[in-house]
Amino acid sequence: MINAFRRQTSQITWALTTGITASLLLSGCATQAPPVVVREAPQPTAVQKIAQQAATAVAPVKPVLKRKIALGRITNETSYGRSLLRDAAGDPLGKQVTDLLSKSLTESGAYLVFERPDISRLKDESALTGAKLNIIGVDALIIGSLTEFGRKTVGQTGFVSSSKKQVAFAKVDLRLVDATTGQIFFATSGAGESSTESASTFGFGSQAGYDGTLNDSSIRQAISEAVNRLSTELAGRPWQTFFLSADQGRYFVAGGKAQGLRPGMLFSVQTMGEKIKSQQTGFDITLPGREIAQLRIDSNFGDTEATEGSVGSIVSGSIQGFKVEQLVIRVKEAS
Repeated sequence: MINAFRRQTSQITWALTTGITASLLLSGCATQAPPVVVREAPQPTAVQKIAQQAATAVAPVKPVLKRKIALGRITNETSYGRSLLRDAAGDPLGKQVTDLLSKSLTESGAYLVFERPDISRLKDESALTGAKLNIIGVDALIIGSLTEFGRKTVGQTGFVSSSKKQVAFAKVDLRLVDATTGQIFFATSGAGESSTESASTFGFGSQAGYDGTLNDSSIRQAISEAVNRLSTELAGRPWQTFFLSADQGRYFVAGGKAQGLRPGMLFSVQTMGEKIKSQQTGFDITLPGREIAQLRIDSNFGDTEATEGSVGSIVSGSIQGFKVEQLVIRVKEAS
């Protein structure tokens, strides 16, 4: 009897101990599961946008010529999102890349961006209202495509835990084409990657289904990287502008505050060099002009970057005997 009682007590104690241990183990494991975290690489889009806005807010030390650019063909050249029943005109991913690229170029503050992909709609609106559509020529066309795009799911499975990571990767290739000659004078690319991760232990923890926003995030990062490289290349090209008109010693020039022109700055007024066709390359080559005067900026005018200008005066030399449309204004080189 005593032995039977002891065996029954031991069994009850073992059952209670096992139950309490399992409860503690499961409750402890359930609190260890990490939340879903979205990772962006190489730099978060928000950080890149803040950096672009800060750079735009600061007045440039040197004049910055805002290039006139337009988007040409931007297409999806990957197998993602394609089908036998969809033609090139129904390219939603290519249209998304075009819109994101246009937005990124405009927000950078370094370009004057002109509409080309939907220009037919502008023409239709112009025909309805009877207004004349004044199309502005551009310095260059941006042509490119989404060349790499895909998703993958990776993970690890252990004895009591498992993890799953969704990754989206995108790459865009862009090239700048001279609008007058068709020459490609710069090419670049950008890549972006976004991911989200979930983990669980003993079946407890975070779970994540298919996240379609990773696609958009990776494409946006790829475009941002390509635009940054594009801006770095064009920033090193020489700046110049031209006279608008002259009136009793006051000279009106194109370009204002948005391009970094400030009162007190000095510029070199030069003659336009003769343009000669090269027998070697077939391209027109402009010979160097000569400096005939120095122009000082006295004030700025205009409301928008498209209508801005500056007023200047000649502080040395003379432009007498020259027509203002025959002259060019360039940054004065340090001696």
